[in-house]
This record gives sequence, structure tokens and C-alpha cells, in this order.
Amino acid sequence: MRLDKKHDFPGKLLVVEGVDGSGKSTQLDLLRNHLEATGQSVIFTEWNSSKLISKTIKQAKRANSLIPATFSLLHAADFADRLENIIIPALKAGLIVLADRYCYTAFARDVARGVDTEWVRNLYGFAIRPDGAFYFQVPVEVSLSRIAASRAPGYYESGMDLGLSSDPHESFQLFQSRIIGEYDKMVDEFGLHIMPAVKPIHEQQLLFRKIASQVLAL
Repeated sequence: MRLDKKHDFPGKLLVVEGVDGSGKSTQLDLLRNHLEATGQSVIFTEWNSSKLISKTIKQAKRANSLIPATFSLLHAADFADRLENIIIPALKAGLIVLADRYCYTAFARDVARGVDTEWVRNLYGFAIRPDGAFYFQVPVEVSLSRIAASRAPGYYESGMDLGLSSDPHESFQLFQSRIIGEYDKMVDEFGLHIMPAVKPIHEQQLLFRKIASQVLAL
């Protein structure tokens, strides 16, 4: 797997991971603003945003018609398109790439849905190793309360397709707890930097910037 060794591109790849409501996107956006303000050239990409296939995924989600393996294959296609057409070209150009979710999202979510661990890892065997991967760790109760404050959890976000519970909030807690468990297992396996996502936003950002600056050798 390409994840096992460092890439040899001149640019740098930083990725953030964590369950929905962990605050990772907010922290990445703040870091992006900081890097750009200091004169760095930054490219941003996020999960399920490929022009090639993201529309297909959204349509399938709306129909609640995805089984776990299909879910995994579609997201892998989205990831492959962005890797080849956005991430690698930017790294070759010596830019900093910030990714909101990476293949670790699939390793956590798909396995939590019952897909075989090795199958998912082999599916993403083409993924290059990030220079820094940050896991925003948060209790599932905090995640749910943050999401519920602005919207209702989604069908797949709550794991309703798995039949864990007929109650969306209970299903969310059960499913997202599984995902957190998978992320926790990956910390040592992939060298993820744990970010304490329950700390104040400013405090988190200072820590994030410090580690990111070390990774980027700024």
C-alpha cells in the first residue's frame, strides 16, 4: 500500500478526520486562513466532492438505496478522481493540500457498517500517505448535541440503514460510537495526531497550527 511509505512530491498533504460534529472542518478552515495569510499556497479538497461522481452519490443517498459495499465503492471512486486530478497535481506543483476527510473516513465508516476491514484497505491501496493526519477526537454525546443544535442527523449519518434502532438519535449514538471505535484503533496504525476536540476553538487552533507548522517545516 502507498500509505505505508512517504510520498516524494515537493508539496505537503494535511488531512483532518473525525466524526460529524467534531469541529474538524472549522479547524481546517481556520488553519487554511492562517496559512494563506502568511503567504502559503494552499489547495482545499473535501470528501464526496468529485464533479465526476458526487452527484450520483447524493442521488443514491436521497433514495436511501445504498448498501454498505456500494456505498464504499462510490466513495472510493470519488476519492480516486480527486486524488488524481486535484491532490497529486497540487503536490507535484509544491503546494500545500488540505483535505477535509481522507481514506481513513472509509476505513472507519465502512467497517462500522460491516464491510471487511482488509477489503476496504485494499480498495484504497492507491491512496498516498499524508504528511500529517489529524484526528479530532470527541465523545459521541458531544457530537450529537452539536449537530442537533443546527439540524437533524441524516439517514446514513445516523446509521438508520443498519437497523440499529428505530429512533434516529439512538441509532446515531450507536453507529457513531462504532465509528469512533474504528478511529481510535487507527491512531497507532497510521500515526494520527489526536486533537482534543472538546477544548475551546481558539485553544484547539493554536495546537493545530503548532503541529501543522512542524509537519510543514514552516
